[in-house]
Amino acid sequence: MAWNEPGNSNNNDDDKDKNRNQDPWGGPPKKTGGDGGPPDLDEVFAKLKELFNKLLGGNNKRFSSNKPQGSGGNEFTIPLLPILLVVVLAIVGIWLSKAIYIVDQQEEAIILRFGKYQQTVKPGLHLYLPPMDTKFQINVTAVRTYSNDKSNPNTNAKHSQMLTSDENIVEIPLTVQYRIVDLKSFILANDAPERVLENATDSALRQIAGSMTMNDILTKGRTSLQNDVQVELVEMLKSYNTGIVVDQVNIQSASAPAEVQSAFDDVIKAREEEQQLKNEAQAYENSIIPIANGEAARLKEESIGYRDALINRATGEAERFEKLLAAYQEAPKVTKERLYIETLQEVLTKTSKIFVSSKGGQNQLLYLPIDKLINSQSGTVSTTSATTPNTSVNNPASSYMPTNNNVNQMPKPDLRIREIR
Repeated sequence: MAWNEPGNSNNNDDDKDKNRNQDPWGGPPKKTGGDGGPPDLDEVFAKLKELFNKLLGGNNKRFSSNKPQGSGGNEFTIPLLPILLVVVLAIVGIWLSKAIYIVDQQEEAIILRFGKYQQTVKPGLHLYLPPMDTKFQINVTAVRTYSNDKSNPNTNAKHSQMLTSDENIVEIPLTVQYRIVDLKSFILANDAPERVLENATDSALRQIAGSMTMNDILTKGRTSLQNDVQVELVEMLKSYNTGIVVDQVNIQSASAPAEVQSAFDDVIKAREEEQQLKNEAQAYENSIIPIANGEAARLKEESIGYRDALINRATGEAERFEKLLAAYQEAPKVTKERLYIETLQEVLTKTSKIFVSSKGGQNQLLYLPIDKLINSQSGTVSTTSATTPNTSVNNPASSYMPTNNNVNQMPKPDLRIREIR
């Protein structure tokens, strides 16, 4: 019998135990179970079987491998096939829970197989094969925002400070609104596409602001700056193949650095006052020019009317003179007397005083106050006609003649009429 072969005689139990624990090479005795069970590895398997037995609700007694199969009723054989089936089903369930996914209407997904681009997935229910496949699922319809304002904790405050063409520093905070239009380029073409967007925005803003003066940026050039930055940013992102499209660039405000802000506020205030005065002057100009134009048009029309009146009057006088000339040529004497009488009538009707003197150097002067005669015609003339002889009535000028003893002996005077105005 071999030295390590178990015996079957009851008389040699002590020897068998001694031989069983003895190392043939002279080593220390082997450690065995307390009741002479299997070696340590067998005990490990036994404990595992007991654990599975407890989990499956079987007998909790210790499994013994050195007892015959029909020697006791407390032995339990573990069904390994159902356990393996349950484990496989659990693994498959976990895998399916990760492999099946839903892409929303606002999203897209790309699949990488062993790190290589496989496909772009549209909205719907889909399946991929992890861990061979890698999935990137992102909302591509949402409008994202980047701001270089110093209030943004993820942005360097110096990103909003620009150097203008006239060597002034100005702070230009802006906001960029963008969307993802090519998910493949967004994920694979660049390591950090949003960081590329930030750097491109900073570069485009510095380039455009550096070609403008500070006055233009702070006042009328802000809209132009905003449009130029957007055009330049779109071209940069297209060249970098970021898969990003810029919807809008908004420049919120532009101001000088805080250290000199008060001085620039005074300049802006003075500029606004200047513009206000210009507007007031323009309003006054708009109100006075129409009046002046109307007055000029009125004077022009009056001058045209006066010119036409003079021309018409001169034309009538010329025609009258021609007719008068023809009449004078036929009867000179009659025409001459008629012209003389008409002229005297025209002159005397326009004067209020008449002086009559005699010819021959005599100091005699007749004064006829026609204006007084007209004013006192109603009262004075009636009183004079009652107290004065008929000679005076027939010759009213005699009552105003100066007293002279030789008046009745005067020859008939040669009258000369003078008009005094």
